Amino acid sequence: MGSFMGQYPISLPAVLLVSAVLLLNAELGLGGCFKRIFSFGDSIIDTGNGAYAGRNSPGPIMHLPYGMTYFQLPTGRISDGRVIVDFYGMLSKFCEHFFVSAQALGLPLLPPSMPQAGTGQFPTGANFAVFGSLALSPDYYRTKYNFTMPMPWCLDGQLDSFKKVLARIAPGEAATKSLLGESLVVMGEIGGNDYNFWFFARRSREIPDKYMPDVIARIGAGVQEVIDLGARTVLVPGNFPIGCVPTYLGGFRTDNSTDYDDFRCLKWFNDFSQRHNKALKQEISRLRAQNPGAKIIYADYYGAAMEFVMNPHSHGIDDPLVACCGGAGPYHTGKSCNNTATIWGNPAKFASWDQIHMTEKAYNIIADGVLNGPYADTPLLHAC
Repeated sequence: MGSFMGQYPISLPAVLLVSAVLLLNAELGLGGCFKRIFSFGDSIIDTGNGAYAGRNSPGPIMHLPYGMTYFQLPTGRISDGRVIVDFYGMLSKFCEHFFVSAQALGLPLLPPSMPQAGTGQFPTGANFAVFGSLALSPDYYRTKYNFTMPMPWCLDGQLDSFKKVLARIAPGEAATKSLLGESLVVMGEIGGNDYNFWFFARRSREIPDKYMPDVIARIGAGVQEVIDLGARTVLVPGNFPIGCVPTYLGGFRTDNSTDYDDFRCLKWFNDFSQRHNKALKQEISRLRAQNPGAKIIYADYYGAAMEFVMNPHSHGIDDPLVACCGGAGPYHTGKSCNNTATIWGNPAKFASWDQIHMTEKAYNIIADGVLNGPYADTPLLHAC
């Protein structure tokens, strides 16, 4: 236990320089499973767009202890180190079912799109995910529910940026289809914030079930959009067991033992996540029937995360329901993760990093379950 204090903030230009160097050092023509990855989503896989978009006031994510584990400096990732999509990047160097670590081969991490959206060639792909993004537009909630979402970004904007980049790096329908045909597209996780922001505002729990079909339809439309552009392999992740997340556990704490399951998670919120995932899988089935030439893979993030909730010690995790960075409240809540927060131990012993986002360790476990199975209906390493 200890406090992570007295750190000097890292400037945004320094972080963007790291991203630029990673991109400039990218190997061209990676002869692997996929030549590049394009991804969309929110803070779960954002590799720096949120920090760039908020560069005038980037907040605590651009200070240590964010990034302390792998990079030893903040990179705009909302974790102590790498995020899920960083581990998927290893696929680009996966040949003939022989796995070699990405670092050993010098494989660059997936760069955020925003810093070089107008000039970058993105030889190994780009990440369009942005911290706080929604599946539906903020206008949807303002108009239909008189609710103002705290973040302006949504999937529409990410896909618009993607199409502008494609028009520049692979102009013309044939070139675009060729480029996307040899790429992996990761559609999310997206949609979680459509629910998180509502629940955190303490609005009626019944309303998100009413707009869930629209969230699912928007994700499905995004998948169809990239397939129409030429994508042949699309990974579509589901939502996490939010009832096991410290922010939910602390914020919706109750004295009623029947509100909790055998693993001390909040039943109602986990049931909600499962309803979302069931609807998403039905949408994926519809899309598969409509697009027989495309491979649409469902990634079971819920099941993968429950793996370390149910069996924490087999993964080297002490308590999966408490945060590594935070305060002295229940589940280590009570204080936001920043450079004066308490670091309660080695992040590798935790699943939760900052009370809502996960540690590099947890993301690695989830990614492994998607890459190798059983937490993808087609493991990514078999999807070539």
